[in-house]
Amino acid sequence: MPQLFPILHTFAQYGWMGVHLFFLISGFVICMTAWGKSLGDYFLSRVVRLYPAFWFSVLATTAVVTLLPVQTHRLPWSQVAFNLTMIAEPANVPLVDGVYWTLWTELKFYLLFALVVWRGVTYRRVVFFCVLWAVASLAATASHNALLTAVFTPNLSMFFVGGIAFYLMYRFRPTGVLWGIVGFSWLQTQYVMAAQAPIATLSTGATQRWWISVLLVTIFYAAMAGVALGWLSWVRWQWLTVAGALTYPLYLLHDVIGFTMIRWLHRAIPHWPLMLGLLAAMLVLAWLVHRFVERPVSALLKRWIRHGIADIRAERTGYSVSVGGEETKAQGLVAAAVEPAIGAHR
Repeated sequence: MPQLFPILHTFAQYGWMGVHLFFLISGFVICMTAWGKSLGDYFLSRVVRLYPAFWFSVLATTAVVTLLPVQTHRLPWSQVAFNLTMIAEPANVPLVDGVYWTLWTELKFYLLFALVVWRGVTYRRVVFFCVLWAVASLAATASHNALLTAVFTPNLSMFFVGGIAFYLMYRFRPTGVLWGIVGFSWLQTQYVMAAQAPIATLSTGATQRWWISVLLVTIFYAAMAGVALGWLSWVRWQWLTVAGALTYPLYLLHDVIGFTMIRWLHRAIPHWPLMLGLLAAMLVLAWLVHRFVERPVSALLKRWIRHGIADIRAERTGYSVSVGGEETKAQGLVAAAVEPAIGAHR
C-alpha cells in the first residue's frame, strides 16, 4: 500500500485505532440506551442489535472464502457454526474473520454493565461502576492473573469507562468527579496506545509513531467532550443517521471479503478504480444488509425473544402466557383457589 497510495497510506496506517474510538462511543451509547430499561429489555436490545448482521456476515464471509480461497481458507463447518454464537474467541475456536475479536470485548462490557441494569441504572450506581471497573482493571494488571485480565480487559476497559462518564456529563452536568474519571481514563488509554504502537508496527507493516497514537486518542476524547458538553449539538446532517446504521455491517464485512476481492482482482483492475469500486461495493452491501437483513430479522427476533421474556416473567408471577403471546390468569386463579385449602391442612 505505501507504494500504491503513498499519501493515503500516511493516514490509513493508523486505521487500527478506529476500534478504540468505537469502544469510547460504545460506553456513551450503551449507558444512554440502558437508562430506564429492565434487564430483559436491555438484553433484548443488545441481541437484536448485534446478531442479525453478524450471522449474515459469518455466512457471507465463509461463502466468499469457499468460492475464492485466495486470502484465507474456509474453516471446518463445525467451527463456522460455533462462530455464530459470537463467543468463539473465549472458547479458543478460530474466528471466521479476525476483526470479530472486538465483539467479544463488547459483549464483556454488556455483561458487566448488566449488573448495573439489574439493580437499576442511576447516576450513583453508574459512577460506582466506573470506579470499580477501573480498580478491577488495575488489580488485573498488577496481579497478572489471566482470569481477571480476561474478565476486566484492562487494556481496553477505560475507553468504555470514559464514554460512560461523558454520557453522565451529557445527561446531567460535568462535575469534578466525572472529569476525574475522564482524566484517569485518558491517561490510561494514551499510555496503552503508546505502548501498542510497536506491536501495531509489526501487524500493519508500517512504522507507528507513539506520539501520533497519543494525539489521535486525545482527539477522540476531545470529540466526545464536544458531544458531552453540547458543543456539537449544531450537527444535524441527515446522512449521519444513514452512516451510523452502516458502520456495523460494514465493519463486519470489510476485512476478509475486502482483501479477498483485492487479491482476486488486483491484476485485472488498476489500483485506484479497484479501491474506489470496492469501497462503493462494500457500502452498498452494508446498506443491503441493514435494509434486508438487520431490520426484518431484528423485528422477528425481537418478537420471539419478547415472548420468551414474558414466559419467564409469567413464571415468576404465577401467570402463564398463551400461544398468541397474551397473558392469561388461569394459573393465578387456580393458585388462588388451591393455596387456601392447602394452607388449611398444614
